[in-house]
Amino acid sequence: MASIRTRITASYALAFAGTMFAFSAVVWAERRAVAFQDLRDSAANVSDLGIRMLRLTGVGSEALTIDTTSATGRELTPRFKTSLDVLPGYVLIADSAHVLYTSRAVTALSDRDQQSLSKAAFQIQNGADTVVTLEDERRELLLVAKAEPRTSAASPVRWVAAGVSTAPLDVAGAQVLFLSFVVAPLILLISAGTAWTLAGRMLQPIEQMVNDVEAISDGRSLHRRIPVEDQGDEISRLGSTLNAMIARLESSFAALRRFTADASHELKTPLTVLRADIERAMTTPQGSTDQLVALEEGLQETARMADLVDSLLTLARADEGRFDLYREPVEMEPLVREVAETANILGEAAGQQVSMPVLQPVTVLGDRVRLRQLFLNIVTNAIKYTGKGGKVELTLEALDGTAVFTVKDTGIGIAGVDLPFIFDRFWRVDRARSRGGERSGVGLGLAISQWIAQAHGGSINVSSRMGRGSSFAVTIPALPTPNSALTQA
Repeated sequence: MASIRTRITASYALAFAGTMFAFSAVVWAERRAVAFQDLRDSAANVSDLGIRMLRLTGVGSEALTIDTTSATGRELTPRFKTSLDVLPGYVLIADSAHVLYTSRAVTALSDRDQQSLSKAAFQIQNGADTVVTLEDERRELLLVAKAEPRTSAASPVRWVAAGVSTAPLDVAGAQVLFLSFVVAPLILLISAGTAWTLAGRMLQPIEQMVNDVEAISDGRSLHRRIPVEDQGDEISRLGSTLNAMIARLESSFAALRRFTADASHELKTPLTVLRADIERAMTTPQGSTDQLVALEEGLQETARMADLVDSLLTLARADEGRFDLYREPVEMEPLVREVAETANILGEAAGQQVSMPVLQPVTVLGDRVRLRQLFLNIVTNAIKYTGKGGKVELTLEALDGTAVFTVKDTGIGIAGVDLPFIFDRFWRVDRARSRGGERSGVGLGLAISQWIAQAHGGSINVSSRMGRGSSFAVTIPALPTPNSALTQA
């Protein structure tokens, strides 16, 4: 496929050639029309001049005007012919049926051409014109006839016809054709060369961008950016768009590498433990206490790995948009009561006080199973990072057409520098202590929770201070209640 530069030049050349052709056709037609009008005016002037000369010489009586002894038997007397011989071009003077006078140019023609000219002259209406082809002379004449107003009933002259050669029309057309077929191609070549040069200069920044992008596309140079001159044109916008795309790719690649490393690390630890437990179970006596402990630890690590794989699969399907939600009207009050019962059980085991001071009825359109998972993830996190004797508070409120589920705790809190990353995958507060023990986890719960909230058209807002606890507020659009619909009506 031809380059953009070649296509631009070819398109410009074709457009220019078409424009030149149309312009030449218009000029050719106009030039011929003007030349034709000039020739007609010239012939008409000769006719008018012949009429005036006849009047001045006294054409008024046929006896004084017509010589009946001539070879043709009927023509103007020598006195009139002598005065009319000064008229230029092809002139014919006639009465109603006979040619009375022919100029020297007409007399010089062959008999066939004279007959063609005379026949055409008799057929012309007053003031009209016609083109007569002279076969023997191989040229054409533009003939114009003017009627001579009769000064008396005895005046024999009825009209005067004058003809001029149409050769100037061919000259005018030839001039235009010369410009069209000789000068125009030179102009076209110069214009095409100019277009080629200008297109090359205009496309040079794009060529440079292509080279820069090829150097960046290996995946290891995503930190580089395309130099962009802020000129406000399309090329600058293209460069800015490419830089933004490269920045997103860099972020995605970094997140992918981090995700792969974290997933590998999370899977490596339980696999190592599971392998050690299996080896210990194989080397201990059958049915001994050590063997049972090893098998129990292996079962726990297997369950942890299953949870991790399930969470990864959920996020992968969510990223690809292949995770369907079964939406239906969900009453939030009984759902939150179920979550609160689970929170009481977990809080009692951890020595914490779980309360629910506010519980308002509200209905949303969503997936009940996923909403329960969302709320349990947040509640479990609150209990996990709240020490013994702490408090966890759950509330459900209907505010401005939304359902707001809030979980507040008096736990360890989150540092301000960590807040922007808490929804990142495999990110955990207090990484040093969350690898094992009672705060163990894989760091995917909040990422899944954020996806569930966004899939329902909602959001999660977090506020926290180190040592003073955290507050998670889930906001989801609510369905209008019958009372509110009646109020609006």
